[in-house]
Amino acid sequence: MTSAEYTQTLKAASLFEIPNAGKLEVSGPDAPSFLHNLCTNDINNLPLGGGCEAYFCDQRAKVLAHVFIYHVLIEGGKHAFWLDVTPDFNEKLLKHLDRHLIAEQVELVDRTEHFTQFHLAGPKAKAVLEKALGESLPDLAEFLHLERTFGLNATCHLRRHDPLGVPGYDIVCLNERATGMREMLLAAGARLAGAETFETLRVEAVTPIYGIDIDETRFVMETPRALRAVSYAKGCYLGQEPIVMSRDRAGFVNRAFMAMKVVEGGPIVGKAKLLKDGADAGLITSSGMSPRLGPILVRENGWSKCCRFPCGSRGE
Repeated sequence: MTSAEYTQTLKAASLFEIPNAGKLEVSGPDAPSFLHNLCTNDINNLPLGGGCEAYFCDQRAKVLAHVFIYHVLIEGGKHAFWLDVTPDFNEKLLKHLDRHLIAEQVELVDRTEHFTQFHLAGPKAKAVLEKALGESLPDLAEFLHLERTFGLNATCHLRRHDPLGVPGYDIVCLNERATGMREMLLAAGARLAGAETFETLRVEAVTPIYGIDIDETRFVMETPRALRAVSYAKGCYLGQEPIVMSRDRAGFVNRAFMAMKVVEGGPIVGKAKLLKDGADAGLITSSGMSPRLGPILVRENGWSKCCRFPCGSRGE
């Protein structure tokens, strides 16, 4: 990571490329109810142009996938849902969905290989998009989205998404449009930034990544995004019973997701354990060196009774 990339993202706008970002398309008359019955968030009431964060779980409410779901129109004016899946986990989720597809009128298509995804982040991200587009954009809340055409024929899907702690947009376009889209955004004032800068900002923002910070051993209510990715008003779905029991009977979960600052020494790398008075107090899943905060350990799944800071907070 260069300090210039880091500063550029915090003060202006940086353009990141997101390799292998999973893209599943779910369409058909029964698509809303099919997804609604399998994921943790409310899909039946997701409006066109709306989006949400969700988990797909097994019957024990252990996390099988972490996704962002967008209600879109596809060719022919048909309603469909795009599932943004953690890179390299699209095939796993597709198999899970297909396994539960019985008699529903639903079509599942993996579009991952056909699209390129960028992430434009920084306080000037919207201004860069507007300059490249040549028109103003509405102010979008996180996960709201729209389509716009850049230049003569570069139609892209723009999604408000803030994984780095600054205003951000995911920009999705066909592979053949990616080079032109990149050039237009750079000409409009963005600067390219690399994966190391993205990772540093992700860790600072306490944004989890499936496969690193969350996996199949994690109960969905122990994840840091459960408050906005789980609906308690949507009715039955796979994994609902243990989720409701944890809320109504226990009132707490055994493990919590935390952010911490390392007071002495450098970042702790790998799946190192945290100890408290000689006892296991948690597992480090991500860490890094923050130019603003110093060494940080922001992926700590520790026993909640040992935590001094609320889930998602920073502490020393």
